Amino acid sequence: MRKDYRRVRVVGTELYFLPVKARIPLKLGRDSLTTVICARAKMNVIDTLGNKAEGWGEVPLNASWCWGSWNGSLNVEERIAAMEDLCRQLAEGWPQFIGIGHPLEIGWEFQEKELSGILEDFNSKKRANRDPMPRLAALLCNAPFDIALHDAFGNLLQRPIYELYGPDNLRRDLSFFMEPAPDSGVNFKGVFPSNFFLSNRCEQIRAWHLVGESDLLDSGDISSDTVRDRYPTFLGDWVRSDGLKCLKVKLRGNDSAWDYDRIVQVGRVGIEQGVNWLCADFNGQVAQAEYLSAILDRIRDYHPRIFGMLLHLEQPFSPNLEEHPLDVHQVSWRKPLFLDEGAHNWRILRRARQLGWTGLSVKIARSQTSAILAACWATAHGMPLMVSDLSNPMIAQIPHLLLAANFQTLMGVETTSMQFYPEASEPELKVHQGIYSRRYGMVDISSIRGSGFGYRINEIQRELPPPDKRYGETT
Repeated sequence: MRKDYRRVRVVGTELYFLPVKARIPLKLGRDSLTTVICARAKMNVIDTLGNKAEGWGEVPLNASWCWGSWNGSLNVEERIAAMEDLCRQLAEGWPQFIGIGHPLEIGWEFQEKELSGILEDFNSKKRANRDPMPRLAALLCNAPFDIALHDAFGNLLQRPIYELYGPDNLRRDLSFFMEPAPDSGVNFKGVFPSNFFLSNRCEQIRAWHLVGESDLLDSGDISSDTVRDRYPTFLGDWVRSDGLKCLKVKLRGNDSAWDYDRIVQVGRVGIEQGVNWLCADFNGQVAQAEYLSAILDRIRDYHPRIFGMLLHLEQPFSPNLEEHPLDVHQVSWRKPLFLDEGAHNWRILRRARQLGWTGLSVKIARSQTSAILAACWATAHGMPLMVSDLSNPMIAQIPHLLLAANFQTLMGVETTSMQFYPEASEPELKVHQGIYSRRYGMVDISSIRGSGFGYRINEIQRELPPPDKRYGETT
């Protein structure tokens, strides 16, 4: 096969903001989300032969995940407004960026060399004397543009994007982008992302359901304030309706009695309804390893079946490993520990591995470039993967599911937009029935086909608002 080192550069962007209203609040840490703003980007590229293409990317601006209670005191509306401002700045910055190459190369170079300067300038000028935006939030703001770049490249070559991460299309192997842990025996020379992909993508993927802090567990929790609509009301209804086998439980991380009781309560409902697996997500709120060890030991001693159902724990401790380098081996020998918010790059993954973290919860919200590279580093070092979401609606759901479909995961993919804003994706549902609904505990991605991410964007009857910003050459 002829090597096709097509090199592209960005020539234009469009930025849209799509507000979505939640049917029930999603509680994350101190925030209770009732709406979400999705940032959608359109990117135009050109190759060295003058051929042009466009691509699309979308990510919910979930400030509670990327700019949470560990970073300042701003309310969630203020954080989202700041993220919208940075999106606008990035929409202008991308067409001015001189990078040229494969989207993995361009995306990496932009994040490594440009984004830090843009964020520093943004914080010094627009955030002066106010809480600075953390890098994770900046990565999320950049993600729609990066995803759109990968989509555009696939559209230019008229091939699915996951066919374009091998040596026939990439001039640089993984050793250019990252280094292995020195004690691992891993070597990235001559190795490409495609080496870590499944030989055939999964068409059906096990679905994880999110049990939020305020979610109702059974009919006894229903009150006069309970939302009554055509969707399930409490956990047992969801399990029966969607055939769920996997539940992800949101916990507080600062109230051991509540956290213990919540895991036990959810576990009991799960056992009654035929659920097989649980995981627990603390969103970085746990301060000490002993806090979590005590909860796990108590569950092991008094509820061994529920303990056995606990597959892993997600980001219990601070994501800032530079300031809080907590040794977590005493927890990870009890249950696997997966890094989420803290997994900015391979250097942090390497440090986390030294401290006792054992797996990676990878998100498309950090960008397609970051997700691919992080998943490759983790897999090479024997760290299992889970693919978690930000309740991605609309086209944001598609790259998210494709990531889970092309890598070996521990157990499927988190997919929760149908819980919190199911009607937001109705135009997309008409084209992709299986990815916006869960049947027999699975999502079906067989409708995703064609070039790029396989959105089939021209078939989706969604009317977009006028672009918030438009820069450079656009169509």
